[in-house]
Amino acid sequence: MNDATPAAENAENTDYDALTRDIAEVPAVEVIVTVAVNLMSAAAVKLGLTEEGDAHKDLDEARKLVHALAGLLDASTTEISSFHAAPLRDGLKSLQLAFREASFVPDEPGQGPGEKYTGPVYG
Repeated sequence: MNDATPAAENAENTDYDALTRDIAEVPAVEVIVTVAVNLMSAAAVKLGLTEEGDAHKDLDEARKLVHALAGLLDASTTEISSFHAAPLRDGLKSLQLAFREASFVPDEPGQGPGEKYTGPVYG
């Protein structure tokens, strides 16, 4: 037996429909930039660059996030304007440098996270 009332089920469907409608109205560039900023933020946390510092530091996780960010930016460069792409690329490079500095044994230039997309990053 279903405890949900028809009104509750209808409200849930309406909320889902509203979310779908909201997403449909968001330009692709905004979605790409939002995802990139979320990846950057998560990578910064995993690199220990927040107020809590090393409490959440995890270089393996940071590597994955930085690599995903580099791939996203590489794939979307022609789709987003330089107005959006330039600061994202700067942020990516900063994260790559922070990763290199945080590593006990730094990767060879060109082998760090995302460097297959960006080229070598020297610190």
